Amino acid sequence: MQEVIRFGWPEGVTPQATEMRHLWTWLAIASLVVGVIVWGLTAWTVIFHRKRGEGELPRQFQYSLPVEIVSVVLPTIIVAAIFGYTVLVQNDVDKSIAKPDVKVDVTAFQWNWEFDYPENPTGKKISTLGTSETIPILVLPTDKSIEFTITSTDVIHSFFVPEFLFKRDVFPDPEKNDTDNTFVIDKIERQGAFVGRCAELCGSYHSVMNFEVRALSPDLYAKYLQKRTETNPVSGVPNTAGEALASLGCGELCSPTAVTTYPFKTERTHRSASQRSPS
Repeated sequence: MQEVIRFGWPEGVTPQATEMRHLWTWLAIASLVVGVIVWGLTAWTVIFHRKRGEGELPRQFQYSLPVEIVSVVLPTIIVAAIFGYTVLVQNDVDKSIAKPDVKVDVTAFQWNWEFDYPENPTGKKISTLGTSETIPILVLPTDKSIEFTITSTDVIHSFFVPEFLFKRDVFPDPEKNDTDNTFVIDKIERQGAFVGRCAELCGSYHSVMNFEVRALSPDLYAKYLQKRTETNPVSGVPNTAGEALASLGCGELCSPTAVTTYPFKTERTHRSASQRSPS
């Protein structure tokens, strides 16, 4: 039954996603109810109130006060209810939290993603950068509030994870463009891998500008951050996201490469001010 009343929406993994799915469900139901009423009245009028003969007109209702009241008041009530419910959901989706558990900086560029953890428990810089050969994996904890700060280094992109049931356009220079470039999710409710996409047409390789969210339990997430600061004995540099995940030994959940999408060979380049090695 739950799958039926989702009306095609994916199953969300955050509280905000659940709220938006409920909004979508009730909007769809309200639309169907209004549609059935309109179709019914139309059919009733066509069948029972057609012109019967020469010079004979069907009964006229243009001066019927009850009909006019219903035709004005009922739509007003419906629109007001939809508007009020939408505002409530929107305010919760757009809310801010004074002290989120996790902060992530998201940088979009043609045609890939970079993820930074500016305030992580290790006190060291941790960053993940996608390339033409590597789908970037954004590792996040479950059951923790997460604040995203998003920006673009070139054109407008859009940060979209279907299971979050939410997307946010990513603008270059948010202050200059007068846009709010932060948003918060209360928590990710279960572990898993979820595809992320750019949902704004941004150029030649827009369709392959993907990333992956990997949600781990808080314990595994803490171990992942620690592994990111440790030096890889082979390369002699700190572990990449894939190497850190693989070292956790938790099966497919800790796959070193993306499992929801795959790279497509392009000539993508990183256009941010800081050029760093892929990780």
